[in-house]
Amino acid sequence: MGVGAKKPVNIFKLKDLGEPEGALNWRLWFAVFSFGLLGAARGVDEGLISGAFNSADFKDSIHYASYDAVDQANIKANVSAMVQIGSVAGALIAFLICDRIGRINATRVLCVTWAIGIMIFMIGGARGNLGAIYAGRFIAGLGVGQTPVVGPIYIAEIAPASIRGLCTCFFTGAVYLGILLAYFANYGCQLHISAGSSNQWLIPTSLHIMMSGIIFFLTFFQSESPRFLVKQGKVDQAVHNMARLRQQSPDSEYVIREIGMIQAALDHELEASRGVGWLGKVKELVLDKSNLYRVYLSSMVQLLSQWSGAGSITLYAPDLFKILGITGTNESLLVTAVFGVIKFVSAMICALFLVDVIGRKRALLTGITLQAISMIYVAGFLTAVPQLGTEKNFVLPENLKGASRGAIAMIYISGAGWALGWNSMQYLLTAELYPLRVRALATSWAMTLHFANQYGNSRAVPVMLLSTSQGGISPKGTFWCFAAVTLLGGVWVWFSVPETGGRSLESMDRLFDLPWYRIGLHGNKDAEEKDMAVDEKQRAAEEEFGNVTQIEEKA
Repeated sequence: MGVGAKKPVNIFKLKDLGEPEGALNWRLWFAVFSFGLLGAARGVDEGLISGAFNSADFKDSIHYASYDAVDQANIKANVSAMVQIGSVAGALIAFLICDRIGRINATRVLCVTWAIGIMIFMIGGARGNLGAIYAGRFIAGLGVGQTPVVGPIYIAEIAPASIRGLCTCFFTGAVYLGILLAYFANYGCQLHISAGSSNQWLIPTSLHIMMSGIIFFLTFFQSESPRFLVKQGKVDQAVHNMARLRQQSPDSEYVIREIGMIQAALDHELEASRGVGWLGKVKELVLDKSNLYRVYLSSMVQLLSQWSGAGSITLYAPDLFKILGITGTNESLLVTAVFGVIKFVSAMICALFLVDVIGRKRALLTGITLQAISMIYVAGFLTAVPQLGTEKNFVLPENLKGASRGAIAMIYISGAGWALGWNSMQYLLTAELYPLRVRALATSWAMTLHFANQYGNSRAVPVMLLSTSQGGISPKGTFWCFAAVTLLGGVWVWFSVPETGGRSLESMDRLFDLPWYRIGLHGNKDAEEKDMAVDEKQRAAEEEFGNVTQIEEKA
């Protein structure tokens, strides 16, 4: 392996990581924690909105019972998905804000936007104003949509290559931390606050404001990304921040080498596209063969991951558990809360034991396999009992309750698979694939697709779950659809996605020098050969320099 790539490492043996003493310190982990918490924005929203719709006060406020089943499905879908619509716009503008004012100031802007939108939603919900509910959730989405751009970019830019996967996966773990907190907030308020009180959904919803406030506060203790500062021409400040993050001397060999690699990569990029504005960056993304393949990868990741259905299962978990045989609101919320625990634990397992140890691709394929098995089982169970979810007063026979519990267990397993696979990789791959010059733009594009597809899926699922007579495809059809997309995703990953683990951001180009149809299966071997060639050139240059020095000393 060369300077660009490293073999998988044991993250619990810091001496094996190839980093100098002190490089993995509390400042680095605190920065990862602070920006990783941005992942909770999506998780909190996905976990809380189902609680609002399970609150009698919220339903009464918007006169939910006065609508027929189809209109109720549409209202639930519109309210739930309005954050995704706002997030599409938020992700689109994120790269402009992120590149113009920096990663830290961009975080502060999104936190304020997110909190204001939630306040409007809470006021509109309390007054029964459906228009204000939509507007508030759209504005909140403008902030939430920026989180998967700003968070993973900052973390990927400050993390050492040997643990970049671990650090970036903290962002995805925070998604499930948000879901976990939201599910248990819903469950606790359902148990201890009367059904007729608006506090039953207002108190859990305030978790949005608490989380955005905590992240806003934490930004004042962080340093700007050295890579962003180099791009802005502030090299001295970049050196200072890199030294601070790694707890090294500013004139240490490690810091000078890191900043030198960043500067060299940026100079190469600028030389190739000197004098172009944002339109030039767009052209660079779509006209450069290497970048175009990366755009293809990050776009397909978003398409296949979102339509595999796991995001919608998180969003509508209480409703889906009821379809599978869970009766009672409290029981449904408790089972949903346990689902949140499983997803959070799985995300942490992925971050600590898989993504930097066995590699991105293997972790992704492992997760997809678990998800596919689960979806096929649930789809088969619903095919065997087609009355579930389509006949209102259908009672599950006693002899099928074991199979029902199996289907619920498979939903749990699908959540674990999603956390191990697609959900971690859709952020990590996007954050580490692109050159510095176009990284924010490319990540914005990927996250725009992310939220557009998430909106489409979350908007469609309540209607898809309806019976065919009501214009849906029934629960069984919905899960067969998810199973088919998941299987398709596994085949695509096997043939198209290269392994990026352990490779420095500045050496990522070597993965994409082969023809497009060979990159997924042969890109890593080709890149390793190029790494070895670079190593040999460096050794030859060092030996030549040493010989010249010895001659000069003798003279």
